[in-house]
Amino acid sequence: MKKVLVIEDDKDISDLLEIHLLDLGYQVSKLYNGSAGLAAALSSKFDFIVLDIMLPGKDGFEICKEIRKQDEYTPILMLTSKSEEFDKVLGLEFGADDYLTKPFAIREFIARVKAILRRVDAGKKSGGEEKEIKFGEILIEPTLRKVTLAGNRIELTPKEFELIYLLASHPGRTYTREQLLNTIWGYQFNGYEHTVNSHINRLRSKIEKEISNPKYILTTWGVGYRFVEEEELNQ
Repeated sequence: MKKVLVIEDDKDISDLLEIHLLDLGYQVSKLYNGSAGLAAALSSKFDFIVLDIMLPGKDGFEICKEIRKQDEYTPILMLTSKSEEFDKVLGLEFGADDYLTKPFAIREFIARVKAILRRVDAGKKSGGEEKEIKFGEILIEPTLRKVTLAGNRIELTPKEFELIYLLASHPGRTYTREQLLNTIWGYQFNGYEHTVNSHINRLRSKIEKEISNPKYILTTWGVGYRFVEEEELNQ
């Protein structure tokens, strides 16, 4: 049975989500305070976390950031009563897997939960089929979710890892920002292409010696990004 943690200070919303999650056969824990929610998320193992942004104690951004320092894999769906783009982008960049803006239809909530958990389960099933990738000084080990540069481990967020693994799996292939959003975040985030840019910039800051002259993650001007081909690397 999958365990879901709901951190939401609106008890009516929290109770409604619990009813529908229980109908799906999940075990549900509810907390109404950000500090308590963070403590629970770090001390117990959950399969899914529903996280409100505006919370007493600690806000959702702080919680998401702290969870991702210790747990790269547990999916997080953020809830926000605001519609500003800033909130949505920040949630994604702190490591959330998805977000919903209140008010939302319960069908949409259930669809998002199911979609995220399907992706997680599919990733676990295909984990044994994924092969290591060695490019120059970079080694990517997908089963361990591990990237090393010249033998030193590089700490990446889940989305940063998924980005580098996707690009490195298809050297030379250019992906548009829209394609990367659709592939990595699971569905179309129209208008959020700059989220990809910020993730690429952070990736480069971790693996490139010269960010202004990248060696591995290259820009196809006017289109998107690609991973260097082997013959280019050896030039």
